[in-house]
Amino acid sequence: MMTKPMETARPDIACDPRWARVLARDTSADGQFWYSVRTTGVYCRPSCPSRRADPGNVTLHDTLESARASGCRPCKRCNPEGASLDAQNAALVEQACRLIEMAQEIVPLQKLADTVQLSPGYFHRLFKAGTGLTPRAYAAAHRAGKLREKLSGGSPVTNAMHEAGFNSSSRFYAQSSDLLGMVPGRYRTGGRHEILRFAVGQCALGAILVASSEKGVAAILLGDDPDALVRDLQDRFPNAGLVGGDTDYEHLVAQVIGFVEAPGIGLDLPLDVRGTAFQQRVWQALRDIPPGETATYADIARRIGSPTATRAVAGACAANRMAVAIPCHRVIRTDGSLSGYRWGVERKQALLLREVASG
Repeated sequence: MMTKPMETARPDIACDPRWARVLARDTSADGQFWYSVRTTGVYCRPSCPSRRADPGNVTLHDTLESARASGCRPCKRCNPEGASLDAQNAALVEQACRLIEMAQEIVPLQKLADTVQLSPGYFHRLFKAGTGLTPRAYAAAHRAGKLREKLSGGSPVTNAMHEAGFNSSSRFYAQSSDLLGMVPGRYRTGGRHEILRFAVGQCALGAILVASSEKGVAAILLGDDPDALVRDLQDRFPNAGLVGGDTDYEHLVAQVIGFVEAPGIGLDLPLDVRGTAFQQRVWQALRDIPPGETATYADIARRIGSPTATRAVAGACAANRMAVAIPCHRVIRTDGSLSGYRWGVERKQALLLREVASG
């Protein structure tokens, strides 16, 4: 015998925690339950932007089948049987990302907006909200990734320049140091002759190593053994020259340690962030998470416009070499567990507790 789908009786609606999520138009609740309104004769998803109904006229449904069985029709504003507005927007951002990646030159904002049938202003806001980058910054990050790939593969600088979409050598050389953290020829040889200043200190979480290039902080590593951190730095930058920091540099390390001890003070330092376009999208999304708050890998995937890229997001977090500065400790699993932190779950928990305390 088939059982009737579960639903919540109307008198209990105002006390049901799900109703609070409806009042908040919580997009993360979409797909978890639905609600129907007797007076309007429609059923909706929790994030529906329509005027809020009297809870006495509302029934909560655990399944879409239950909502359909109520005799109400689907709401035209929130389309409860189709993709949510967030999912639709994520698909548009993903479409624009693919267009940017396939183009040989920077795609004008107007053309991108026309492709997804949105106004330039709205599209620009939507793209930045979804990826953490403006369309132009995303294009630059993608170019940098292609450039690194070609140079690392041994391509001559001129070939790599053209394959990455640079048609002007003057423009390329003007931007190359910012894109690569060093001149192209040096990058092609694996960073040979690049100089990294570094220093090791102690903080409440154990040993901490900070290293910087000419452009900015290139690595912040945590661990138990200072010597192991130095070896880790050598592995990450195998062809760079490592130089112990002087008194001035140790002052910079003290700033980082101060931020670890009291996250509320902030960390305002130039960073030398090197990664693929996708990694940079993820890392920017991590930096947008407020201190003391967390997000799941799936949340980050949705925010950057790649809702199916949860595993790739986890990979980008694992590739992060900027502990604390790029806060991958704020990312948790869907079940709320804190596993998956390269510097240890205990440190991840300690960082989150410190952020909550300082907030």
